[in-house]
Amino acid sequence: MKTLKIYANPFIAIKLANNKVVLLLLVSISFLIDAKAQSDILNQYVQEGLKNSQIIKQQQFSLQKAVYALEEAKALFKPNVSFNTTVSAAQGGRKIEIPVGDLVNPVYTTLNALTNSNKFPQISNTSEQLVPKDFYDLRFKTTMPILNAEIRYNQAIKKEQITVQQTEIQVYKRELVRDIKAAYFNYLKATEAVKVYENALKILQESERVNESLIKNGSANPTVLVRTRNEIAKIDAEISNAKGNQLNAAAYFNFLLNKDFSSNIVIENLNTSLLDLNLEDGHREELDKIQAGININKQLVGLSQSYKKLKVGASLDVGSQGRFAQIASADKNFFSPNAFVLVGVSFDLPVYSFGRNQLKVKQSEMDLAALDTQAQQVKNQLALQTEMAQNSLSSSKKVFESKASQISTAERYYRDMLRRYKEGNLSFIELLDAQTQITTAQLQQSISLYDVWLKWTDLERAKASYEIK
Repeated sequence: MKTLKIYANPFIAIKLANNKVVLLLLVSISFLIDAKAQSDILNQYVQEGLKNSQIIKQQQFSLQKAVYALEEAKALFKPNVSFNTTVSAAQGGRKIEIPVGDLVNPVYTTLNALTNSNKFPQISNTSEQLVPKDFYDLRFKTTMPILNAEIRYNQAIKKEQITVQQTEIQVYKRELVRDIKAAYFNYLKATEAVKVYENALKILQESERVNESLIKNGSANPTVLVRTRNEIAKIDAEISNAKGNQLNAAAYFNFLLNKDFSSNIVIENLNTSLLDLNLEDGHREELDKIQAGININKQLVGLSQSYKKLKVGASLDVGSQGRFAQIASADKNFFSPNAFVLVGVSFDLPVYSFGRNQLKVKQSEMDLAALDTQAQQVKNQLALQTEMAQNSLSSSKKVFESKASQISTAERYYRDMLRRYKEGNLSFIELLDAQTQITTAQLQQSISLYDVWLKWTDLERAKASYEIK
């Protein structure tokens, strides 16, 4: 009988039963195309998740809010125009007595005597209410800062806050890429577990068929059939549990893509030969975020020190004020004679505050020093994360290679045990043990394979190797 062995590399060795070996040098075009297709499938899922993520959309709104805050800060140096109107009416209050009659009546009396007439009547004294009875103040007020260091520092802070928000979006995108890939590999792991248990069920069903045949021939005790069916029931329960895990893994994966939980997922056939172990070191946005925080604190130090700097502002008031009773006159209105223009320039320079401002400066300087120390700690943490991810990937790859070799051993052992059982030279318990070894080896090999991919995903995240567009 001819046997065929195919080795997974560009050199394919075909070994015939007559020990003649023919080496064929093949350019593995199909293998490369398949690897690229597999990479494209997962990358398409990643891009779909980045596009549909609701959290990224929320953070985009926060970024736009930060941009608007910067525009608002810039507008503080521009003129501000407001319309103010005050209308007052009063009754009672203190009065000023004006002795008009006492002053002019003697003069009027003299004039009447000189002119021998009554052309100049006598008048009474009067009084004027201090609180205006009917008064209005209508004006357009324009104010504008000319020199103000606080506004300048505020602009710089708002600008750095935009950088912080941008880096937060990039950091979340990288986390989402890692989560999507990990969820996909966990789904494949759960799917493979279902296949392993279904394969174990087929083996047990084959054992059931063999036992039924042996019982009919009187070569086996009927109790072995009961034990076989009991094992089948156990595997059925494991299959149900594995399918539940598969559904949960699929639901979580689709959740990350913002899709219906029951959406179909394309399954890839992954192996460790597709791993890119030479991941390039990318740029960690966490460093940009903490640097932006340092820059903000530097501006806060400057802001707290700006109390020593002169503030200059200008104002312009254009309006009208007077009494409504006067406006009622035919020859008067809001503009004549009540209109006015008022121009002002203000200067503000603090002289002494009993050390409060200096203490604020010290507080800001301490915050800046703490952030500088934290920056170095973050760099060390990121370096440690990369080192640990690299070590975990190396160890998980070795575990996978070890588990892969155990499968062929377990399968060969089971075939030998099954042959001996059919010959009556082996107990059923020993055969069940061989079957369990196959199932365990297949599960461990499947778990170790996807653990390699999960560790690779962690390393890709630690190195920031995935290109975020």
